[in-house]
Amino acid sequence: MEAINVSFGKWLSLMVGLAVATLVAVMQWTSPTWVSNGPVSGHVAAVAITSGGIGVASGLLHWMAMSRFDTELLRVIGYVESLGRSAVGVPRYEPRFGLAELTATVERTVAGLRHRAEQLVTQRRELDIQLRLADAERQHAEAILNSISDSVIVTDAFNEIALTNEAAARALGFDRDAAARRPVDQVIHDNTLIKLIKDTREGGDPALRRHVEHVVGHNGRQVVYDVSLASIGPSNERPGTQPHNHETAGVVAILRDITREKEIAENKTEFVSNVSHELRTPLSSIKAYMEMLIDGEARDDQTRSEFYNIIQGETNRLQRLIDNILNISRIESGVVKVQREYISLAQVVTEVVDVMKPQARAKQIELVEVPSPLVFQVFADKDMIAQAVLNLIGNAVKYTPAEGRITVSIEHDERHRQVRIKVADTGVGIAPEHLPHVFEKFYRVHDHKKIAKGTGLGLALVRQIIETVHGGRIEVSSEVGKGSVFSFTLPLAENRV
Repeated sequence: MEAINVSFGKWLSLMVGLAVATLVAVMQWTSPTWVSNGPVSGHVAAVAITSGGIGVASGLLHWMAMSRFDTELLRVIGYVESLGRSAVGVPRYEPRFGLAELTATVERTVAGLRHRAEQLVTQRRELDIQLRLADAERQHAEAILNSISDSVIVTDAFNEIALTNEAAARALGFDRDAAARRPVDQVIHDNTLIKLIKDTREGGDPALRRHVEHVVGHNGRQVVYDVSLASIGPSNERPGTQPHNHETAGVVAILRDITREKEIAENKTEFVSNVSHELRTPLSSIKAYMEMLIDGEARDDQTRSEFYNIIQGETNRLQRLIDNILNISRIESGVVKVQREYISLAQVVTEVVDVMKPQARAKQIELVEVPSPLVFQVFADKDMIAQAVLNLIGNAVKYTPAEGRITVSIEHDERHRQVRIKVADTGVGIAPEHLPHVFEKFYRVHDHKKIAKGTGLGLALVRQIIETVHGGRIEVSSEVGKGSVFSFTLPLAENRV
């Protein structure tokens, strides 16, 4: 750059000197005083002419030199632009007019910038790879979370949502995509759960695990969750070390739905309580009458016979209770043995009606079987179907007063390829609020307990036989004071070849 300045200064000095000489010559040539001085005027004129010629020649030389210098600058600019585009295939530039240092400086600068650009490109590629790996890991983590049936919520050190799964979004009613990086109290509207997460984060001890049972309202029902909470230490902490100053990078909350488990536990407790109560009643009667026999309170044959009949009846009742409990338990656990065969429902119904007629006559109840003109066959366990029909007719006999009527009929539904057995009575009937519960284990209508004894397992066993074992459907309709209609449907057997 200094060489350019020096060269340019020399040319500028020369041009100024020539300009001054030319100016003097012109002044001498045009001055009247100088021209009138006799012999001197000729020399002056010659000098003036010579100076003017030299000035003109110098101007032409200067113009030519500046033109070549401008051309050289254009070559330098083109060379620099070529270097900027690519260093490969660019012809070597030989600098002139003192531009060597400038060219070398530009080459070094371009080489440094190109090297830095290559480094940046390499770094960008590495960052792109790391970003793709991180995105793949994130998608893998999200896939794992979404495969978990439990609700999972992960918050960061700023109490914002870092990760969630679809189960959590459904359970707590929020949009999973919109929840990312938002404060947890703006996503979750359960104040108790928000407080649990906040307290766990402020506790800051990763070794501490909290388990809380929490009830959440979901779709109009109460869902019980076992909430497990744990804080996450800072990411730069080594595994097994305690975070400094109780710093916390976030909280992991896992909500496991234990509603069904709670219901099962409650049902088990209720089942044991009901079984204990039902077993205690016949056992107490047997024990009481046995003690009276032992103490000699039955002094005559008639009294002893009466006591024996009561003991026998309570023993049979106890046996039926135990059999029903075992049958229901086997069906529910799936270990019951089912002997399926092609059977005629009309034949099964006739056999059961014949068995139950003596009991009906004892209560002065008319038990009628409506004959069916067709033979309907089903592929089922004959003993189980007979047990179901027996329980329905027996239940009707219990709650139908004297002079009542029980009608058993078979109907055919060709459209749905089903057959229906109906047991209709003119008994006391069932109030509407009790109808949804009559097939539950140990459920008995309170007012019916005064009419007849029972365990509340007969109808429950019928439902298990029809719906669980044979894939049918059982229904009931009733009106208080007018009677009830119990019916069940079974699929017809396919035609055998």
